Amino acid sequence: MATGPVRASARIPDDDVVVEPDFPLTEIEDRFHRFVLDLPPSEAGEPSAAEQAMLKRLDLLSTRFDMRSLPRLPSVLPQLLRTLKNDNAAGGQLAKLVGRDPLMVGEVMRVTSSSYYRSAQPISSLQQAVVLLGQDGLRRVLTQYVMKPILQANAGSFGQAAGERLWDHAERCSHACAWLARHNGGDTFEAYLVGTICHTGTGAVVRLLDQLAQDSALTSPSAEFIASCSALAARLSLQAAQHWELPPRVVEAMADRQPGKSVATSSPLGKTLAAADGLAMAQLLGEHERLDRDVDLSHSWPDAFAPALLARCQQDLRRHFPAAEKSI
Repeated sequence: MATGPVRASARIPDDDVVVEPDFPLTEIEDRFHRFVLDLPPSEAGEPSAAEQAMLKRLDLLSTRFDMRSLPRLPSVLPQLLRTLKNDNAAGGQLAKLVGRDPLMVGEVMRVTSSSYYRSAQPISSLQQAVVLLGQDGLRRVLTQYVMKPILQANAGSFGQAAGERLWDHAERCSHACAWLARHNGGDTFEAYLVGTICHTGTGAVVRLLDQLAQDSALTSPSAEFIASCSALAARLSLQAAQHWELPPRVVEAMADRQPGKSVATSSPLGKTLAAADGLAMAQLLGEHERLDRDVDLSHSWPDAFAPALLARCQQDLRRHFPAAEKSI
């Protein structure tokens, strides 16, 4: 499998010109999952007999995967999410809900004490901290507080950096989701949320592979093996969203991402997630020199978004996540 750079133009394309995508999305997804698992590329397309056996065992293990083993969501979170849907929610009301979870209180106070939020007067109360954050800031703090430990803890020891890389993708995907929703009339918070949780199942698959790797080494698996793991991860991600009773449109978008589903027939949020997921994968791979940073994906989702809008979203991702800010 070739891993050399792909040259592309960074100009914003015309919406009325039909152009083939610069780079196949299947190849980007393959490279992304190898990056998460810290696996080398492979020229093999078909799975070996050993891989087929491992896939059967993996599928069996997945059917027994207990969603209750995932870290719990704070009991106050559903009510907080509902309240945050109301732009006119009072700071005191939000502070009262946050105050029911001591760990959440600690995270809000930590963030508002950072240099980014530090005000002329010291923060003396939770309500003051909540008002300082604003609703958008509070939404992001809560989502990160809830999901970052889940993605990192669920990744197992297979590929030591897997959890951190999944979180890096979640940051970029949620950013792209919210950007596309904001510029396309969607709900930015639900978009941010679905972008954050969309690869929860990938962490679960990594943990299952970790169990299997104790008996059978996984060195350079075929493209079909990686694709099968990705399909299983999508299924587990949907089950996790259902288990957590996330907002209906978030669950619907996760269902739209199941294998065999068409982007053209997806819900608006499902289309947003499809594009943002791919853009985030490409962005992260580019930062780690696994893909040309200038690859143009603006024509990759013609049934979802205008190429010019996708090109602007890619440019926004590059501005917010420059290559110099590698976390691994």
